[in-house]
Amino acid sequence: MWTVRELVSAVRSHIEREYSDAWVEGEISNLRAQNSGHLYFTLKDEGGQISVVMFRSSARLLRFRPADGMQVVARGRVTVYEERGQLQIIAEYLEPKGAGALQIAFEQLRAKLGEEGLFAAERKKGIPALPRAIGIVTSPQAAALRDFLRVLERRHRTANVVVYPAQVQGEAAAAEVAAGVRYFNRARSVEVVVIARGGGSAEDLAAFNDEGLARAIAASELPVISAIGHETDFTIADFVADLRAPTPSAAAEMVIRSRQEVEEQVARLERELERGMRYRLMLGRQRLTDLARHGAFGRMIELIGRRQQRVDDLTNRLVHGQRDILERQRRRLESLAAAVRHYDLRLVLGGMRTRLEAQRAAMAAAARNLLLRQRARLDRLTSQMEALSPVAILERGYALVFDGSGKLVKDAVQVKAGDQIRAQVARGELDATVKKTSRGSRTASRTGLQ
Repeated sequence: MWTVRELVSAVRSHIEREYSDAWVEGEISNLRAQNSGHLYFTLKDEGGQISVVMFRSSARLLRFRPADGMQVVARGRVTVYEERGQLQIIAEYLEPKGAGALQIAFEQLRAKLGEEGLFAAERKKGIPALPRAIGIVTSPQAAALRDFLRVLERRHRTANVVVYPAQVQGEAAAAEVAAGVRYFNRARSVEVVVIARGGGSAEDLAAFNDEGLARAIAASELPVISAIGHETDFTIADFVADLRAPTPSAAAEMVIRSRQEVEEQVARLERELERGMRYRLMLGRQRLTDLARHGAFGRMIELIGRRQQRVDDLTNRLVHGQRDILERQRRRLESLAAAVRHYDLRLVLGGMRTRLEAQRAAMAAAARNLLLRQRARLDRLTSQMEALSPVAILERGYALVFDGSGKLVKDAVQVKAGDQIRAQVARGELDATVKKTSRGSRTASRTGLQ
C-alpha cells in the first residue's frame, strides 16, 4: 500500500527520468513575476495546459520580458510539485517563437524608452562645430578607432582625441561603455563624446541595446555621437544619442569641420566686411552731395563745388587707403590661414575680428572728422558771404536807387528833375519822381523824391 507522499515521489522520479530534457511549445498565460525573481506561468495550446516555473538563476539570463499571449518554446525537465501533486515544467531556457529573443528585447526596450521621452528631438544637444578635444569610447584595437583617427587627421589634425578603452562586445561591454560616457562627463576634458564600433551581427551589437547604457547616454551633459555598426544597423544607443553617424568614419567627418571649410568662411567674412565699408563710404558721399545742394545763394554753388571736389579727392584717397589696408589684411589673413593648423582657430578668428572692427571704427571716425571739418569751413564761408551781401546792407537802413532804365544810381548827375526813379529797401521797393538834384557831401544829400 502507498502513502500519498510515497506515490507522488515515485511518480515524480519516474517522470523526471523519462522527461529530463523536454522542449515544449505553447502560449504564455497567467504570468506572475515574484519579488524573489522567479517566474510562474501556464503554457497552453488548444488541447491542454501545463504549469511552468523558471527560477531566478535562469530568468535573469533572459534577453526579453515574457508576457501573456506570447508564443514561446520552453526547454526544461518535467516534474511533479509534491505539495499539490501538480505536473509542471522547471524551465531553464525560453525563446520566443518566430522572432528571436534579441529582437523582442530590442522592441520592448525601444517602446519603453520612447514612452519616457528619451528619443525626443527637443532633448538632443547640439554638436560643437570646432571642438578642441574629442572623447571616443571604443576598443583600442578596433578598426573603427583607426578609421576615425585617419579621417580626423585628414580634416583637421589640430584636434585632440582622448580614447577611453572599453570592450565593445560581450557581457561586460555595455557597462564599460557606460562607464566611459560617465568618465568624460566627470573629467570635462572633452567637448563631445563618440561611441564607436564596427559592424557585426545582432548578437555582436547586443551590448548597445542595453538599458543601463541608454540611460547613461541620456543623462550625459556632453553631446554624444553614436557610430555603431554599418549604415543599416540600428541600436538603442543610436536612438538615445544626440547624433547618429552611419559609420565611425562618418562620425569623424560630422564631429569637426575641415580646414578648407574654415578658410572659406574667413574669406567670406572678408568679402562681407569689404562690401560693408564700401556701402558706408557711398552713404557718406551721398550725404556730402545733399549738403552741397542746400546753399543759401546760387552763386555759392561754385564755391561749394570746389570744396566738394576737394572732398572727393580726399574720399578717393581714403578709398585707396582702405583698399590698401584691406589688401594688407587679406595678405595677413592668408598668412594666418596657412598657419591655422598650428593654432586654435577660434582664438585666431576672434583676434582677427577684433582688429578688423577696430580698423573699421578708426576709418569711420576719420571720415566723420573730415566731413565735420568741411562742414565747419562751409559754415564760415556762408557767414562771410552773408556779411558782404547787399541784402545785409539794406537791413541796416540803406537803399538802392535805380533810374528809369534800371541802372543803379551812384551819382546825382545821372538823373534830372522830373525823372522817374525806383528805390529798393530791405523789405520792398519805392517808386518816386526827382524834384531837384545837387552834388553835395555824402552826409548831406539834397536829392528830393516824390
